[in-house]
Amino acid sequence: MSAIGEAWSYVTTGANWTGDDGILVLTWNHLRLSAFATVSAAVVAVPAGVLIGHRRRGGALAASVVNIGRALPSFAVLVLAFGVFSQWGRGLTIWPTYVALVLLAIPPMFTNTLTGVQEVPAEVREAATGMGMRARQLLWRVETPVALPLILTGLRVSAVQVVATATLGAWVGYQCLGTLIYEGFAQQDDAKILTGATLVALLTILVDTAFSFLERAVTPWTRPQRGRAARPTVRELEPDRPAPATG
Repeated sequence: MSAIGEAWSYVTTGANWTGDDGILVLTWNHLRLSAFATVSAAVVAVPAGVLIGHRRRGGALAASVVNIGRALPSFAVLVLAFGVFSQWGRGLTIWPTYVALVLLAIPPMFTNTLTGVQEVPAEVREAATGMGMRARQLLWRVETPVALPLILTGLRVSAVQVVATATLGAWVGYQCLGTLIYEGFAQQDDAKILTGATLVALLTILVDTAFSFLERAVTPWTRPQRGRAARPTVRELEPDRPAPATG
């Protein structure tokens, strides 16, 4: 039987979906870890990128420091974190993998957020200031909404990377879809390898698609209008401010 046939047989066997090491539990563990790491990274990276971008000072240095994380192999970070947590008797838990994934997710989020806020057109800032907005209002009502498309792109890239890389957790004992791949290599079981790899690929596609719909839903002004993409105006970002009287 071919590897594809073996994988199909494995997937269509009900017993492989249930139990503590079944596909359903492994998938849930994979998604839970990925969501936990992505949200944690966003809580750190997005506010930092917004504030530094707003102040327009130290952005290049901050981006350089944060992007060091991109140069660190995730597996190396995973192994180091495993060694640290093993000293506390927590080596084979979610935490080593969580640390590696958070460090992986922060750079794209931070860089995109910083860039998005810094690149808000000067005329938009000046118009908002001319309307009487204070610095905090300018940040949250103008700069952040204008930068939102780039911020969401950073979240999207990080989320996809995290879902794909969470597979490595199996190498330090975390039960996830990577477990199927790890056990498949150990047992020379092509069905498990192909099943695990396919499910991880499907999850990354689903996550990418979900973020694509989210971007379209919350940033409608980025949709092409008469052949060009339009930026939101200050008036569009300030709907509660009455329009000037005419006539």
